[in-house]
Amino acid sequence: MNIALLGYGKMGKMIEQIALSRNHTITARIDSEFSVEDLKDTDVAIDFSIPSAAFKNITTCLENDIPVISGTTGWLDRYDEAVELCNRRKGALIYASNFSLGVNIFFQLNEYLAKMMANLGEYDISLEEIHHTQKLDAPSGTAITLAEGIIKNSSRTGWKLDNAGENEIPITAKRIENVPGTHSIRYSGNVDDIEITHTAHSREGFALGAVIAAEWIVGKTGVFSMKDVLNLG
Repeated sequence: MNIALLGYGKMGKMIEQIALSRNHTITARIDSEFSVEDLKDTDVAIDFSIPSAAFKNITTCLENDIPVISGTTGWLDRYDEAVELCNRRKGALIYASNFSLGVNIFFQLNEYLAKMMANLGEYDISLEEIHHTQKLDAPSGTAITLAEGIIKNSSRTGWKLDNAGENEIPITAKRIENVPGTHSIRYSGNVDDIEITHTAHSREGFALGAVIAAEWIVGKTGVFSMKDVLNLG
C-alpha cells in the first residue's frame, strides 16, 4: 500500500517506521504546503499535522479521491464540513482523537462506567490529562472524547477546562516533559473514589493504530471511526 504522510514530525516518523515494517511504501513526506502532484500514486493519506493545516490537508485528499486518516486535533470546528465533503465525493475518512488500540478500548470502558454511575449523584466527576510539553492543544482531543462519552451517558451537560460550573465536567490539563499521554477519570464520593486510567508508554501505540486504520479503510466509502476498525460495536 502506498501511504502519504501529511505531517512529518515525531508521529509522522513513527508511523513511517511501522508502515515500512508492515511492507508499505511511503510515497510522500509532507511537512508544509503541498500540491496534488505530491499525492500521485497514493492509496491513502495519514494526517498528523497541526490544527491550522489539518482541514486543508483532509479536504485536498477527499477532493482527489484519496482516503484519509486524521489524528490531528484542534480543528473540529470544521469537522462537519469535512464529513459533508466526504459524503458528497463518496470518499473515505477516519478521524480519531487517539488511534491507540488500548485507548479506544478505554473509550468504551469509560462509557460503560458512566452508564453505571449515571444515577449516583453523590459522586463528583473529574478528568485529568497529562501530555508532553510539545502538545499544542489543551485539553487533548482524547480528553474531550472521554468527556463527551460521559455526557452522552449521564446528566452532565458539558465540560470545561479547570473551573467547571454546575453539571459540567472539569478537565485538568498538565504538560510535562516526555509524557506520551495519560488520561484519568475519577468519580469522587464521601466514602470512596472510583478511578480508571490509561497510560501510554510511547507514541508507538498511536502510530500502529493509525497504520491499521489506513489498511482497513482502503476500498471503503464513508465516514468511520476506530470503533468500526476494531469492531467494537
